[in-house]
Amino acid sequence: MKKSCSVYIIRTTNLNIINYCYVVIDNETKKTALIDPSWNIDSIIKVVNNIGGLVEKVFLTHSHIDHINLADECAERFNAQIYMSEIEINTYGFSCKNLLGVRDRQIVNIGKTNVHCISTPGHTAGSMCFYCDGNFFTGDTVFIEGCGMCDFPGASPDDMYHSLRKIKSIIPKDTIIYPAHSYGEKVGKPFGYLLNNNVYFNIDNKEHFIKFRMRKDQKGLFDFK
Repeated sequence: MKKSCSVYIIRTTNLNIINYCYVVIDNETKKTALIDPSWNIDSIIKVVNNIGGLVEKVFLTHSHIDHINLADECAERFNAQIYMSEIEINTYGFSCKNLLGVRDRQIVNIGKTNVHCISTPGHTAGSMCFYCDGNFFTGDTVFIEGCGMCDFPGASPDDMYHSLRKIKSIIPKDTIIYPAHSYGEKVGKPFGYLLNNNVYFNIDNKEHFIKFRMRKDQKGLFDFK
């Protein structure tokens, strides 16, 4: 079946922080959205121009600085609408131009492509993932190798456990996973790969999950690739 949208991966950097942001273009209308635009606006603009994209919307998975630092610039430059979870906005007081709060299971359109907003608290109180046309943008909730840290203000390993269970119950195995960071694995792998290789999807007991996620002396938590 022909895909309604195409995804372009952009690796952005700021000192030792490495992020992956994404350009999603509706193939019919060329209307375009950015997912967690960060650090290098020129790299993003270059991709948008090369594909003939018309940026109208920006989706933010949560309010940490490496995910929102270009929100205002994108709102100004493209007059784009900025979408973030209502819970995230209210919990952390996030604000920017053209900001719109969204709720769990709300649908937002990019041209003729539907974007499903999925509430996934854990890394932050209002973290949100976005599903469209077989692609799942997970921010810092799910990585190919693991899941997000749960010791920031408003974070909760209990919430993370339930969010991963929710994802496991609603996301098809052939869905392509696009996280905001990588620890070495290539982004854009099918969810079935994570179900077989990501330990956090294979700990069924909540207490064991929380103990493992919050274990002491973890190494390389910011060793992004």
